[in-house]
Amino acid sequence: MAGPTTMEAESIDRQSLSIKSPKRALDLFSPVHDQFPPPDAVAKKIRLSHKMKVAFGGVEPPPVPRQPEKTETSSTSGCKSTTTTVIPVKDERNVSTSALTERSRWPHPEWHAPWKNYRVIQGHLGWVRSVAFDPSNEWFCTGSADRTIKIWDVATGALRLTLTGHIDQVRGLGVSTQHPYLFSAGDDNQVKCWDLEHNQVIRSYHGHLSGVHCLALHPTLDLILTGGRDSVCRVWDIRTRTQVSALTGHDSTVCSVFTRPTDPQVVTGSHDTTIKLWDLRCFKTMTTLTHHKKSVRAMTLHPRENAFASASADNTKKFSLPKGEFCHNMLSQQRSIVNAMAVNEDGVMVTGGDNGSLWFWDWKSGHSFQQTDTVVQPGSLESEAGIYAACYDQTGSRLVTCEADKTIKMWKEDVNATPETHPVNFKPPKDIRRF
Repeated sequence: MAGPTTMEAESIDRQSLSIKSPKRALDLFSPVHDQFPPPDAVAKKIRLSHKMKVAFGGVEPPPVPRQPEKTETSSTSGCKSTTTTVIPVKDERNVSTSALTERSRWPHPEWHAPWKNYRVIQGHLGWVRSVAFDPSNEWFCTGSADRTIKIWDVATGALRLTLTGHIDQVRGLGVSTQHPYLFSAGDDNQVKCWDLEHNQVIRSYHGHLSGVHCLALHPTLDLILTGGRDSVCRVWDIRTRTQVSALTGHDSTVCSVFTRPTDPQVVTGSHDTTIKLWDLRCFKTMTTLTHHKKSVRAMTLHPRENAFASASADNTKKFSLPKGEFCHNMLSQQRSIVNAMAVNEDGVMVTGGDNGSLWFWDWKSGHSFQQTDTVVQPGSLESEAGIYAACYDQTGSRLVTCEADKTIKMWKEDVNATPETHPVNFKPPKDIRRF
């Protein structure tokens, strides 16, 4: 009778002990108290391999250097026998260290000649706010706060024509590659189409509720895209003067826009710090990029690559298309409000700030190889050194900047510069900033 009673008592005590408190589970299953369990080597290896795959999944491992083969020759009674011994080489480097080394490799910038100012054009009576080149590369036009559009000769810089019709400053210009038309947009809420054969307005596009800040022409379709202070990018049919659609979604002024023949056909930047990629067939947003922290005042599309760059007061960033994936930041910070940017086929990108700073960048590496400041014309204030627009000509060998001192400056490369006289002072970044 004693045996069953003892077993029943033990079972009752064990059951009550396990139910009494979850804290007593440690007393039941852990033989060692006040100590952590021993580390599990297999779990640690799995955890580290997962972390390395997430952080350095796109990095290829470095090639293992091959050791030269060791050849031993022995001669016995006139007969030569050759024995080859291959010594295996082990890569003693830590895998995580090698991955970090590969990740820190930054493309070295190409050498570009420095740019210099060779011509200053005067003629406007107000801030020069916009510029566009003719497809034939014979002339370019500028829009100003004096409400006029002036056409200048590229070779000589002489004034060819002055167009009047706007009642406020002209903020956007575009020259059609398919028709002899010039399009302009201004703070008077108007978008106008000028016939360059008769030098007069033939169409006006009404619909904006406030000033129009940017304008772009579709490269293959007869469409114009304009963005303004009403937070809308409007799509217009050139021939019928009707509004095809209104791309809504921004919360503030749409101040930059560009188009391309393939999706996404429209990309807009706004004062709400976002960049939107639009589907022109459905008139809906494909992607919204939120990498910037300040207003996106300028964007430029690379003429050859499927990529574009955007400029803001926080940084200049590069994105790939068509998905809008973030590539990298430029390696230096201009520390000014960037109003204008452009890039040519040689990979030279230029950004102009409101303090007169003009920086030239290598597109591939993001290295700023030249930093210069514009000089205001005599009689102007130092605060009128801002750059509002910049554009390359069709060859990419001439640059035109429009400035707040009412002048237009033309720039070109210094032909006397060599890699020896102007070496590349490049230091790769220690870390990669993702935002």
